[in-house]
Amino acid sequence: MRYGIVSPVIIANPRVVNPWEHDASIDAFAEVARAADRLGYFHLTASNHVAIPHGAAPRRGRRYWDPGVTLGYAAAITTRIRLATYVLVLGYHHPLEIVKRYGTLDVVSRGRLILGVGVGSLEEEFAMLGRDFANRGPKAREAIRAIRASFGRREPAFHGEFYDYGEVTIDPVCVQREVPVWMGGRTARSLRRAIELDCDAWVPFALEPEEVRDLLARARETEAYARRTRPLEVGLSPEPPLDPIGDPPSVRAAIAHHASCGATMLNLRFRSRSLAHHLEQMAAFAELAGRSD
Repeated sequence: MRYGIVSPVIIANPRVVNPWEHDASIDAFAEVARAADRLGYFHLTASNHVAIPHGAAPRRGRRYWDPGVTLGYAAAITTRIRLATYVLVLGYHHPLEIVKRYGTLDVVSRGRLILGVGVGSLEEEFAMLGRDFANRGPKAREAIRAIRASFGRREPAFHGEFYDYGEVTIDPVCVQREVPVWMGGRTARSLRRAIELDCDAWVPFALEPEEVRDLLARARETEAYARRTRPLEVGLSPEPPLDPIGDPPSVRAAIAHHASCGATMLNLRFRSRSLAHHLEQMAAFAELAGRSD
């Protein structure tokens, strides 16, 4: 089992945010990033929304720091922890934008990028940005193929239905020839995309572990799963946030239960009263569960 930190401070999802995070600054995020690096967590995350429509704010929250900038900063103050977009909405970006921006992040982090992607579901944001919501599924599938064909190549080329380019240069070129790609979502269709596109991981959200277990059981019987060339990692996010100091038995039970339902990674949030308490919770979990790097 690998363990990553769903970064506090830089997002504020009403369902799970701790009150102290609302007034926290970049300095608090930096402390979390350095602690995660030191304690042996596998990855640190940043999410992608451009501008949250007010009608969606009660369920989505209002705060989403830009993942490219935020993870670039994290790269400069850490040495080994992986840096994961969790997740990047494919429909908001051209594949070459992603290859350039996050390929550069891979360079400045010396090969620590994980590209988590998703199709997106916030129709109002698509409309506000002038993006195509109706065709987001087919376009996302092709975007992943284009990204995979372009990462690690100084002169990438791709010719598809939605994206067509060649005779171009992307410099710098990412350090990793094959950047790990994680597929987000909360449906059987998102799992099917992860399987068929040979993604490295499926990282669903807002699903109960038992739902994930059942979806995986059905997916493993398909021909597409049998054709995969790599194992499929599964990253789940236990809720409510964990309390390793106050309730270690429940934390151990949560790890075991999620593992029994197919998880190979856990994306963690912690219940905390302050930054200092959050850092203590991270250390307590690392002692309880062990390093995952």
